[in-house]
Amino acid sequence: MARKIAFINYKGGVGKTSLIVNVAASLAKLGRRVLLCDFDTQSNASIWLLKLDRWNALNATGAGAVYSLFSPGHCHLRDLVIPDVVENKTGEKILPGLALVPTTFNLVDLESEYTGAPDRPAYLIFQEQLAALEADYDFILFDCPPNILRASQCGIFAANEIYVPANPDALSLIGFTLLVEKLGRFHQLSAGFRTARMGPPAQVEGIIFNAIKTGSDIEVPRLRMQLRLNQFRAAKRAGRHAALFTSVVRDAMIVRRAVALGLPVVLLAPEHTDPAADNVVNDYQRVAAELLHHPLA
Repeated sequence: MARKIAFINYKGGVGKTSLIVNVAASLAKLGRRVLLCDFDTQSNASIWLLKLDRWNALNATGAGAVYSLFSPGHCHLRDLVIPDVVENKTGEKILPGLALVPTTFNLVDLESEYTGAPDRPAYLIFQEQLAALEADYDFILFDCPPNILRASQCGIFAANEIYVPANPDALSLIGFTLLVEKLGRFHQLSAGFRTARMGPPAQVEGIIFNAIKTGSDIEVPRLRMQLRLNQFRAAKRAGRHAALFTSVVRDAMIVRRAVALGLPVVLLAPEHTDPAADNVVNDYQRVAAELLHHPLA
């Protein structure tokens, strides 16, 4: 069965999308079957992987994007999956194994205009449809915005693991703390909809320091984050094996160039001799490897 993982922090601007896109691509390069579900209304992961022309076609109508699950004439999640989503300039598929459930700006309507039945919350509808796809993948990743509103709830309810992208600053620590508090409330709210097959609610399993600026001293922030994680783990509010990842991702201009080209960084590296590019590719690959071997309950 697929490992289902949500990436979320209550602090925005931590590089969450660059982390999830490139970790997903690294896992696919290792031969894993990966499905990335974009639940962030900014649509950054979808725009990155589809490139603007393909994403604009989706955004023009909203048809084929994740909000279609909850709008009139409900479609099935399986119909939204774009297999082998990454293409080169000629439309050739160049990263087998990485699939995408895209989003567009209309996902914001899930928060403001959705009027589903109280006994059929959006996260339950999504989970039921996802269950039919789980056997097709090794990893299902959820890119969640910095909140636990309806869109994030879909990913968090379906997930079995949560990883927190963070920067080495006080705001990331505050965001992590707030996330754990909000998770507890959501798990209480959604408890009546969980089934034994789904397993227990997802807890934080790891924190990943991301977009580290050159010359930054991260030791004190790491110690503070580790202390807070230890407190949550002792209180059973984080996973039993929850850890601050030893792998970190350095900041590099190549990440921003990859976004412009619509390619994960791991597909750009052979074209460059810039050591910083090689460094950040290695960083993402180490995070993916640490994720693969992270012990679970």
